[in-house]
Amino acid sequence: MSRVIIGLSASPGVIVGKVHLLKWELPVVRHRIISDDEIQSELGRFESAVKQAIVRLEHIRTRAAHNAGEEEAAIFDVQLTILADAELLENVRNLIRQNLAAERAFDLVMVDWRQSFARHPHAMLRERVNDLVDVQIRVLSLLMGLDDHDPVDLPKGSNAILVTHDLTPSLTVQLDREAIIGIATDEGTRTSHVAILARSLGLPAVVGLRDATQRVIAGERAILDGSHGILIVDPSDERVAVYQERAVREEAEDAQLRSIASADAVTVDATRITIYTNVDLPEEADQAANSGAEGVGLMRTEFLIVGRASAPDEEEQYRAYSKVIKAFKGETVIIRTFDVGGDKLPIGGFPAEANPFLGWRAIRMCLDQPEFFKVQLRALLRAAVHGNVKIMFPLIVSLDEFRRAKLLLEESKIELTARGVEFNHNVPLGAMIETPAAAISLDSLADEVEFFSIGTNDLVQYTLAVDRGNANLVNRFTPLHPSILRLIKNSVDMANTAGVPIGVCGEMASQPLLAFVLIGLGVRQLSVSPRSVGLIKRVIRGIEESTAFEAANNALKAKTAAEAENILREALSRTFNDPNILTHGLPMDPEEAENLNS
Repeated sequence: MSRVIIGLSASPGVIVGKVHLLKWELPVVRHRIISDDEIQSELGRFESAVKQAIVRLEHIRTRAAHNAGEEEAAIFDVQLTILADAELLENVRNLIRQNLAAERAFDLVMVDWRQSFARHPHAMLRERVNDLVDVQIRVLSLLMGLDDHDPVDLPKGSNAILVTHDLTPSLTVQLDREAIIGIATDEGTRTSHVAILARSLGLPAVVGLRDATQRVIAGERAILDGSHGILIVDPSDERVAVYQERAVREEAEDAQLRSIASADAVTVDATRITIYTNVDLPEEADQAANSGAEGVGLMRTEFLIVGRASAPDEEEQYRAYSKVIKAFKGETVIIRTFDVGGDKLPIGGFPAEANPFLGWRAIRMCLDQPEFFKVQLRALLRAAVHGNVKIMFPLIVSLDEFRRAKLLLEESKIELTARGVEFNHNVPLGAMIETPAAAISLDSLADEVEFFSIGTNDLVQYTLAVDRGNANLVNRFTPLHPSILRLIKNSVDMANTAGVPIGVCGEMASQPLLAFVLIGLGVRQLSVSPRSVGLIKRVIRGIEESTAFEAANNALKAKTAAEAENILREALSRTFNDPNILTHGLPMDPEEAENLNS
């Protein structure tokens, strides 16, 4: 019987495929005693499982290197090292010799190692716990005869919809876009790491499904509606036909939007808006450069360290940044320094924290590790000779932080000069406005900062005290909350008074209704996902700035987010009688969701 599971739209698109269920979690291992006569066979079974796991990991590493690059594939080197550790292997053998079944012996040793690593004073070893868990799952699956669900095994053309609890870095680097056509996860929100990744890969995705992994069966036919946040399992032929027809229609609409993407972003009453794009991976550079955007408003750099066993050196970073800069051929490229922490954790060198979003993350981590930070800064300065580059520091809450970052940049210049290396001596420096503290005191930064960019994902999170990665709180993550609109308006007004350019690079900019209010609040630079360039230009070219200004001022007076949304929707609907424009990226209406289930 058909089941409709409602989640959150993370990346648009409608597809029909087969469920590839990935339950990457530790199995329950029962305590089993073996006889003396079974010891040798259990030892042999254990050795065989370890050898199979090594072969498996080597195969996965090779495929990951082909699909994602050698640097990203290095994540599996750590796991191969664990499986070759003589002490670990001998500890397991000793327990087997004491009459414990191989799977129970291995499970006990791995639990002990995880606890030991988790308490270790060195952060690098604490973060190895993630690798230990992956190895534990892999070997136990072999010992217990469980299905091995690595996505790398899928043959090309599988038309698979990956359904999993969440995507870890080690799973992400295995994704083969020629086999997997969509992603559905129990966890996540529209602004979580997996959602941003899906949009970067151009894969339709639904997140925040809560219990989809418990409600689907591997191999079932399913419809994934990434545009509306729906997963329909075992649909009828009639429903499949309806969605396939809609997919064709959406593709035609996308083609129309792509044609608009090359047009100027100018309102009906001649207000010019600059549309930049966001870039997450260097491999996206060529596609992003042809999206119709006028440059890059946000190049994320976390891909270089998330899921890595060791930090990338200066040369590797230089090559990655240069690839994107060269693709944009002289257009503006704003590169954000490492924004690691929260939901973007590297495997090595980062402490476990009870509340990582309020912890040692972003500019804080970089300032506390100056030598690590200067490797990135030197690479950025060198790459900047290839184009029009600006450097942006994330999570700045005080002028002291910005000055310290600027000082490290100057030290990096001195070091490059001493080496006789060519670099750009005059790269503009900007700060991200992501906290109420920064938004309220933006004027204290304006004398020294050359540009601002509002990161609405974190601004909403920190202002409303809502974890943006928590699916249980999605209805409370409301960008149209009165406090958010007022903070954005305050930031724009102060930046304009100081004569400092300010834009928005968060997810608000990619959603038509929210882009409409941002323009009304005075924002003149929006950075959106490559796929959203045409959509946002369509909105801009169809509205009057004066209409957006009036609607935004009325929304500022609203007492609730719902009131503000109604005001904006009514104003925009006078121009566009298109539900996709009015609701794109917003949570599904409860009544609409109920109709789907009925």
